[in-house]
Amino acid sequence: MLAAKPDREPTTRNIASASPGGPTVQRMVLGTQLRRLREASGITREEAGDAIRASHAKISRLELGRVGFKERDLNDLLALYGLTDAQDRAPFLDLAWHANSPGWWQQYGDVVPSWFEIYLGLEQAATMIRTYELQFVPGLLQTEEYARAVIMLGQHGGTREDVDRRTRLRMSRHDVLDKAEPPHLWAVVDEAALRRPLGERSAMRTQLEHLIEMTERPNVTLQVVPFHAGGHAAAGGPFTVLRFGEPDLPDIVYLEQLTSALYVDKRQDVDRYVAVMERLCVQAELPAQTADVLQRMIKEL
Repeated sequence: MLAAKPDREPTTRNIASASPGGPTVQRMVLGTQLRRLREASGITREEAGDAIRASHAKISRLELGRVGFKERDLNDLLALYGLTDAQDRAPFLDLAWHANSPGWWQQYGDVVPSWFEIYLGLEQAATMIRTYELQFVPGLLQTEEYARAVIMLGQHGGTREDVDRRTRLRMSRHDVLDKAEPPHLWAVVDEAALRRPLGERSAMRTQLEHLIEMTERPNVTLQVVPFHAGGHAAAGGPFTVLRFGEPDLPDIVYLEQLTSALYVDKRQDVDRYVAVMERLCVQAELPAQTADVLQRMIKEL
């Protein structure tokens, strides 16, 4: 079960020792530290915005880690919050430099919407990824042929080059599971997603066989919610819960829509999604039974 993370006080030691989780997470860590410094100083977002010749909305985006940091703005904010010593500022400036570095996915910027770039950064930095899928096999578990079929559904009329690049991007995402310290992927998939044919029959067979292979990995847990389970807790649709090693970062729920996405990080809301995920795991077949379930599906193709 995912327990709630404790709140932490802002300290230079915390920010200096934050593990390198990619630019997205480093922006979030820095933004969280700046928010805590601002609140500890009793300064409003409007006042902070005035200090860097910007609006309170920009301060909000900076504190959420949604945009990069300019060195001048960061120095002005740190001075406003009372950090005038160069040694105290150094960890913040160093983290900002790393946070502004491009992620590997930015080479696919022509086919990746900005709202999804955020998710790619979070996925690369997460230590635990729990996902529920209703219609498709989770992206991190898709074979290339299956992924291409899924992408073509959403890119009706798109060029072959666009489909190729989107497919390569999805395959590149799989590298996160092969890192020296990979995240634990815990996927709960509705039976409908595994029985819905996409592409040739051989492609579905290969996809199901790939899932069996993935369940043999120590960092992958796969459960299937069978039809006979009836209605279940996730009536609202697919979602993903991401957890991070950095103590300053909250768990985040990712909800993808047709042309945008929602990133939920309020403790109360996240706890509700985690509770739903726990109930789904209870309603689904046990992980130890997944390979047998998939083998039966293969025989029925």
